[in-house]
Amino acid sequence: MKKKNKWILPRHNVITGLAYYILGPYVRWKYKVDIQRIPKKEMRQYLIVMNHQTAFDQFFIGMTFPGAIYYLASEDIFSLGWLSKLLRFAVAPIPIKKQTMDVQAVLNCIRIAREGGTIALAPEGNRTYSGHTGYIKPSIVSLVRKLKLPLALFRIEGGYGVSPRWSDVVRCGKMRAYVARIVEPEEYARMDDDALFEIIRQTLYVNEASADGEFVHKRSAEYLERMVYTCPKCGLASWKSQGERCKCLTCGTEVRYLSTKEIVGVNCEFPYRFAADWYEAQCDFVNQLDLTPYTQTPMFCDKVNVSDVILYKKKKKLFKDAKMCMYGDRITITSGTTEMVFPYDSTSAVTVLGRNKLNIYSDDKVYQIKGCEKGFNALKYVNIYHHANNLREGSVNEQFLGL
Repeated sequence: MKKKNKWILPRHNVITGLAYYILGPYVRWKYKVDIQRIPKKEMRQYLIVMNHQTAFDQFFIGMTFPGAIYYLASEDIFSLGWLSKLLRFAVAPIPIKKQTMDVQAVLNCIRIAREGGTIALAPEGNRTYSGHTGYIKPSIVSLVRKLKLPLALFRIEGGYGVSPRWSDVVRCGKMRAYVARIVEPEEYARMDDDALFEIIRQTLYVNEASADGEFVHKRSAEYLERMVYTCPKCGLASWKSQGERCKCLTCGTEVRYLSTKEIVGVNCEFPYRFAADWYEAQCDFVNQLDLTPYTQTPMFCDKVNVSDVILYKKKKKLFKDAKMCMYGDRITITSGTTEMVFPYDSTSAVTVLGRNKLNIYSDDKVYQIKGCEKGFNALKYVNIYHHANNLREGSVNEQFLGL
């Protein structure tokens, strides 16, 4: 029987140490982040569980804990050709299929834990769009119990103000990243699952919907339309941003995004004070939306580029400048005489990655969609897909819209 190669290798510690000294000063300068580093003498094996606010969250963890850390990462980063090979060689992240309960990812975590490695993950599975810590699956408790490691709950605050998911720019402001609590295996062994889950949920919950600091950039509202697709006046709508303003293309309502994270109307009284208020109202709107009128007429159409994702290998471009439309019961992609149809009831998953990439999982195929416009909103496709499935299945968790 062939012996398995070790996941944990000495080079991971060396590369991690070099990255800390080379990238650490840049990250601190770029994000103005206060990081409370754990002394080496207190370092041991952990399961690190964090809330997810910025694209650099894993660097904050790496700057807090000395030594190599093995991160659960979306399968998307493993389909980048030579770059994926480099990442595997350097830090050996743990691939996880974002849209499923990935048994192999759990087995890999158990393997790394047995080899003495520290594992880190974001149980939200998604970086927050709104500034609120997102939905956490209760299944995180099962993983904690399987690994039997000290549980380090890592909290990031101010990251949404500095770098909202929908934005391309990092604002001048302050943020903090630190270990909020460590729960020892003997401690959580005495808890029931509900109690342990509540500790994880409450410790990681951050609400950035408050005017608690200044986060300054002259393009503060740019690409807010990646998050919003409803208008308080006209319902489903498309928005366009420029600088610190964003405008509804249907009715002309215009807002400013302030350095305090507040939103104010330019030509009207606007009912939402923060992006989180708008996001929650948008979810409420979708959860009450009758999809029947949209089975013949599309809700939205976008110009997109489409790739076939060959998992853990590469991406192959299929269509350029295709037309993608979202209906009440399906998504269609048309390029020339070719049409691809993804009925919601036979599509296994629709997910958003990064700021605004869209993955559609159909049978054994994965398609990745990028908008031709930088302000492309992938979130609406995820939300409507989940709403349609919730209605069809009578889901007990019918308010959950995918993030």
